Amino acid sequence: MKKTLLSLAFLAGLGFSSFAQETVTPTGPLDLETAVSIALENNLTLKRSELNQLSNEATLLQNQGARYPSLTAGGSTNFNWGRSINPATNLFETQRIGNINLNASSNATIFNAGRINNTIKQTKTLLEQGLYNIESTKNTITLNVINNYINVVFNQEQVKIAENQLKTTQEQLDRTIKLVEAGSLPYSDQLDLQSQLATNNVDLINAKATLNNSMLTLAQSLQIPYTPDFQIQRPELSVDDTFMISESSSTIYSTALETMPEIKAAALGVQSAEYDIKLAKAGYYPTLGIGANLGTNYVDIYEEKFADQLDFNFSQSVGIQLSIPIFSRLSNKANVQRANVQKRLAEVAELEAKNQLRQDIETAFTNALASEQSYQASLSRIESLEESFRIAKQRFELGAINSVDFQVAQNNLFSAQSQLVYDKYTYIFRVKVLDFYLGNPINLN
Repeated sequence: MKKTLLSLAFLAGLGFSSFAQETVTPTGPLDLETAVSIALENNLTLKRSELNQLSNEATLLQNQGARYPSLTAGGSTNFNWGRSINPATNLFETQRIGNINLNASSNATIFNAGRINNTIKQTKTLLEQGLYNIESTKNTITLNVINNYINVVFNQEQVKIAENQLKTTQEQLDRTIKLVEAGSLPYSDQLDLQSQLATNNVDLINAKATLNNSMLTLAQSLQIPYTPDFQIQRPELSVDDTFMISESSSTIYSTALETMPEIKAAALGVQSAEYDIKLAKAGYYPTLGIGANLGTNYVDIYEEKFADQLDFNFSQSVGIQLSIPIFSRLSNKANVQRANVQKRLAEVAELEAKNQLRQDIETAFTNALASEQSYQASLSRIESLEESFRIAKQRFELGAINSVDFQVAQNNLFSAQSQLVYDKYTYIFRVKVLDFYLGNPINLN
């Protein structure tokens, strides 16, 4: 708890100055770490949660102050003409009377069945819960940025594949035109390749449009203005035999239960509800308080000096207030019942959070295994298709096959390359999600 309060103090000291800053924008190509940092800095939902924490901290300060006696002091002065009450004699008199009244009072709670202490403990619990909710929000933002970042890298690869396919088709078209002009190939082969080149051009345009859209999505997740020169630092992502983690989904779940902030926040919700029950039950008990008052006044129609008159009129009083609940028209019973229901609801929410986490991990684990298998299958498939395309290219150049057969081999290869890229990046992201549940730092190195 001490660590929590220190964190809150730091947040209170820096929060308002940081919220006053303008939106953070990148100055060059973004790496993943910088992208996540900018997203966390600019996210308005996160800022709203942090501001709510500052408000809750003020509530804690107020609740802690209820332990101490209150103290107020004041004074007044007035002048009366005609028939009025003399504040010194409390009799009606017909003359000008000027007077000064000074007073001070203090009140303190002696016993209220633990309301103050339980309110303070509950507020601290809610503050700690708020910190975990903020951490959960940060995790969600981070995963979203990573996913968008990987999508950009994936679409960059798709553009490269489309450019390579266009280049290959153009090279074959140039060669075919020469052979057609020499009479070695029919003109239909040239027309087929020209049609294929047009298709490849469309594919490249679509790939670039998809890339631009993914860049826009990434910029929007960082909450920064999107411009055509927005770029990222493209990481070198690779998959090796040890990439897939060895833990089972149940092991990952056990670890995540100890680390995921949403689980800790849900548990603190139950704890807060327990304090609500204690506060509701306090309504059955009496409350005891003490109060004290000091007062004096000065009236200007007497000859006594100001100080002497204040001393002469000085009064003091002390009182004790006791309030015993006898019949609250069943409101106390209803409050306790509602508090018990709220605790059960908090327990259900905690169970839901755990079940959701387990289901998310099971889904992520199953998807990661499926992605690994798809990636390995794509690797095997592309090896075969690369060899098939190499042979088809040689045969086409020798005139052993026509342009249609060559295009089929080429399209099969590039389609497999595109699928391989998709399987690769899907696999990488899904394994990164499992690393996240294990509490490991997420990076793309």
